Amino acid sequence: MAHVSKRMKTAAEKIEKGRAYGLKEAIALFKETATAKFDESLEVHIRLGVDPRHADQQVRSTVVLPHGTGITKRVLVLAMGEKVKEAEEAGADYVGGEDLVAKITGGWLEFDAVIATPDMMKSVGRLGKLLGPRGLMPSAKTGTVTFDLAPAISEIKAGRVEYRVDKFAIIHNGVGKKSFTDEQLYENVKTLYQAVLKSRPASVKGTYVKSFNIAASMGPGIKIDPSAAQKEIAGE
Repeated sequence: MAHVSKRMKTAAEKIEKGRAYGLKEAIALFKETATAKFDESLEVHIRLGVDPRHADQQVRSTVVLPHGTGITKRVLVLAMGEKVKEAEEAGADYVGGEDLVAKITGGWLEFDAVIATPDMMKSVGRLGKLLGPRGLMPSAKTGTVTFDLAPAISEIKAGRVEYRVDKFAIIHNGVGKKSFTDEQLYENVKTLYQAVLKSRPASVKGTYVKSFNIAASMGPGIKIDPSAAQKEIAGE
């Protein structure tokens, strides 16, 4: 049996068993349960009524959180020609072409987001096994395969996050830090939840959001009532 620390037990005791909280209530409770000795992230976990094995039930897109994630992302841009200078001027942390592709192939992964110009995708395709499992593979669907580099870099730096279902049909995203105000966290969670709701595939029947939980990085899960959260947001 896994050992449960005294800190975790104390945090879990603050949560009423079996209860589904409202969104603002849950965020206030997150603050109480984030008791680790660092600025814990607020993690969102949403289980959807989709089958990720079917292409028409994939849920994947991006959204810009109004207050960012609290994490400064290191952006790598794979480009050539004049686009290299454009990326550098736009604030990319690393810019290059075949040289960076080779460096990544050798195991270098000191970056948090990757943008590629379309003319680099033939080379970038070779990185699929390295970048794909880490959620870093550039994609036109998420705006990370583009010649329009400046806006893409700016959005990622400002707090754009990608959300996508995993093989268990669950979306996992960090949306802020304990040091954020309750209102900032609420607005970030609300923005992500609204985006996920708008991304509902037309082929999905029945209940779309099966469960909705938030938690501190090192804290217990807090259950949210998905329908109540939607009404709470709509009632503003």
